[in-house]
Amino acid sequence: MTEDQTEYVWYASYGSNLCEERFLCYILGGRPPGSAESEVGARDKTLPRDSQPVKFKFPLYFTGYSSRWGGGGAVIGLTEPESEETLGRMFLITKEQFVDVVRQENGIDDFEIDFEKVIKNKSFVMQESFYGNIVYTGDCEGYPIFTFTSYRDMKDNEISIPSESYLKMLIRGYQETFDLTNKEIAEYLIIKPGVQGHYTKDRLMNLISD
Repeated sequence: MTEDQTEYVWYASYGSNLCEERFLCYILGGRPPGSAESEVGARDKTLPRDSQPVKFKFPLYFTGYSSRWGGGGAVIGLTEPESEETLGRMFLITKEQFVDVVRQENGIDDFEIDFEKVIKNKSFVMQESFYGNIVYTGDCEGYPIFTFTSYRDMKDNEISIPSESYLKMLIRGYQETFDLTNKEIAEYLIIKPGVQGHYTKDRLMNLISD
């Protein structure tokens, strides 16, 4: 298959896949540090063509229970607040690879995505699962940007506490992607539902500097 025949999309992450080493386990296979599970990888093991920082106009929060990390998982709500931004990182991969990432994140084998339908509807629930809602957030350099989140909006989900190992993976991703001080990372996380009221600033600072 030539490059012209391959259709690329940006996969934008706001959770543990901000960390390149962790994300590449969904492409190459393997178990990332801090996770209790190994990933099978994508059918196409080609590395991403590019990666860039990105910001979402959707609120970040933690809900459910991730068996990979032993605590709440990061998702975004679908209502765009006026002043809140969520930090993310996007990888330029093929549509097939994106489908394989979604399959692994949801623990399912049979999953196809109608990308044009997602673009038309802005978000489209493919399956009622933790990351079964595919969201189109715009375009960059001629390629559409997609992410995924809970099939339910924030008001319909219970808030959960993320584990330290999960937060450490997010923190690694912020450090890789953005030019932020330790204090700025702590201030960003401490107000997120699931972290707020359960982690002190000192505890977060210890995780960041660990």
